[in-house]
Amino acid sequence: MTNDALNKEEFFGHPKALFILFFTEMWERFSFYGMKALLIFYLTRYHLFSDTSGNLLIGSYAALVYAVPVIGGFIADRYLGFRKAIVFGGIMLVLGHIGMAYEGNAATQSMTGEITRDETALQIFYFSLSLIIVGVGFLKANISSLVGELYETGDKRRDSGFTLFYMGINLGSFLATIICVWLGETYGWSYGFGAAGVGMFFGLVTFISGRKLLMGKGEPKVPETLEKKSFGIKNEWLIYLVSVSSALIFWQMVQRHEVVSISLMVAGAVSFIYIVYYAVTQLDKKAREQLIALTILIVFTIIFWALFEQAYTSLNLFADRILDRTIFGYTISAGQFLSFNALFIILLAPVFAWLWVKLGKYNPNTAVKFSMALLLVGLGFGSLVLGISFSGLGKVAMIWLILTYFLHTCGELCLSPVGLSAVTKLSPVKIVGFMMGVWFLATASSEFIASILANIASVDTSNGTAPDLNLAKQSYLVLFQYLFYTGLGFGVVLLALSPVIKKLMHGVDKELNN
Repeated sequence: MTNDALNKEEFFGHPKALFILFFTEMWERFSFYGMKALLIFYLTRYHLFSDTSGNLLIGSYAALVYAVPVIGGFIADRYLGFRKAIVFGGIMLVLGHIGMAYEGNAATQSMTGEITRDETALQIFYFSLSLIIVGVGFLKANISSLVGELYETGDKRRDSGFTLFYMGINLGSFLATIICVWLGETYGWSYGFGAAGVGMFFGLVTFISGRKLLMGKGEPKVPETLEKKSFGIKNEWLIYLVSVSSALIFWQMVQRHEVVSISLMVAGAVSFIYIVYYAVTQLDKKAREQLIALTILIVFTIIFWALFEQAYTSLNLFADRILDRTIFGYTISAGQFLSFNALFIILLAPVFAWLWVKLGKYNPNTAVKFSMALLLVGLGFGSLVLGISFSGLGKVAMIWLILTYFLHTCGELCLSPVGLSAVTKLSPVKIVGFMMGVWFLATASSEFIASILANIASVDTSNGTAPDLNLAKQSYLVLFQYLFYTGLGFGVVLLALSPVIKKLMHGVDKELNN
């Protein structure tokens, strides 16, 4: 069948390739979130890390996971193309998850409090994380950019396509936080991490098998460059070799949060300088102002995700230690509460998509939607403040955490799908992959900030359980009150700036909200 014939084939009104990307991303997110849901418990319960050490390690890992797509997006833009980058990233992810399945021996604590850990197992664990970091760097930003390539400029199906794609992300997350957490806590960590690896393998197979449906999208812009040789090796293979070697660097960085902190500041500064340089030297007034609007929006996403990403550190430990998780005689695993976010996304995404259309000319502009997201994420922590206040001397009822995830999900739906679409529409065509990488670099910064914020509620323990319930509750109360006021404050600031941002977008904002 010719590319033209394939191009005319649709499924539910969208290119069939969208559903290949949907299932690829679903399985990739299954592996990513399945592993991430178990991570804080694996560190604090199995290897007996303190809350502070566990939070910072997760922050360093998550920051690198979201920062490296800046490089992966640039390499795909200039050399590999999106398809080759995604395949390479998928292979690295499969290898990383295989390594995660090796758990080694559990840490032990002597009567004097000295902790003995299996250092070999930990080094394999750190190196596995580094392979995952490289894999996500090549896959995450580029698969989102490839979704944008499926639609021509002005195609009104684009936002709907991104919403469907986003539901694929959350279907993978929902399944992972149920299945991987259950396997990990019931049968052992290796089973949970191993299941995540199997999911990634399915994602890679799905993407490779659907190549024809991509209709040539995502191929290298200058394929001849990849065939040329440097240092006696084809450029394409040189890129792969250097990328694999970079895992050795990330292997060390993930263990040193100070290095990650400095690297993020440098990467952020370089990215900002490049954006300013490109805007001044390469763009006309309209395109320049659109890029400025996008950059402002991206800065505010750092605040949102720094609050939202408490889910995998402080909120996960809060659920484990403070929450009454028993219902009808059945105890829900703490990590499984993460599935509520994905479940609410799946249920509410169509509702929000319908709502934005139904509002018509009253549909809030993109900056207003982002401010709503900040207000909602702040209110989510307000729910937990109330829950702790009403709990007396006992544990907190689970309804308060479920309400938190509901409000956070509503905030996410006001920001993330619209934001992904905004990147593809407001970015100049030649740097759309790079700007998608900057979007994830902002998330990287927020992941690191989130880990530092989570340490406000760190409980002094070496065995994964809080020694005093009410002392621990007060620690979490201080954190949640701070996050409540932070969300509301920045939400109001962005709301005040929204008319200026709307003007800078030059009508693209109207397309984003249709």
